[in-house]
Amino acid sequence: MRKTVVALLGVVGLLFGTAGTALAYEPVNVVHTEQVQVGPYALTVGFSTWPVKALQSLDFTFVPDGGIEGKSGTLSLVRPTGKRSSRLEPLVRHPRKLDVWGLDVRALPDPGDWKFVFAVTGPDGPGEGELVLPVQEQPGPPMGVSWAISTVPLFGLVALIVIAWRRTREDTSV
Repeated sequence: MRKTVVALLGVVGLLFGTAGTALAYEPVNVVHTEQVQVGPYALTVGFSTWPVKALQSLDFTFVPDGGIEGKSGTLSLVRPTGKRSSRLEPLVRHPRKLDVWGLDVRALPDPGDWKFVFAVTGPDGPGEGELVLPVQEQPGPPMGVSWAISTVPLFGLVALIVIAWRRTREDTSV
């Protein structure tokens, strides 16, 4: 019985001890918004970073006028090449801003004009609309250069291991 109580207190301690960590994440800081008319609904699209650059992680928020209660929606992304995403993403609550829909820590891989195609259904019926989002070139050096520079320490480690192995192996010629 005593072990059970101690174990239960340990679990409760861990639960409350780690709960503060989840609260440490910052709320979404929207720095730019765009308005989209999705049928009878006005939708405000928020961005945590502006201007949007390729391969740069950011948060998106989607707020229909009157809030998200009683409404549902989907999002489809169209790449600058014109290829549409193979599946419709349901618009769900943002994990750090629960009163709006959103995408958490997303990156758009290619520069160019991306289209966000929205479909919203609510008390005023269904509606569709799209937002054309200009995405700039990736910041920093090209990806190949970044990868090449980051592998230099790996080659150094391999060389160090080979040198150490050659110096410490036994002489088998005797």
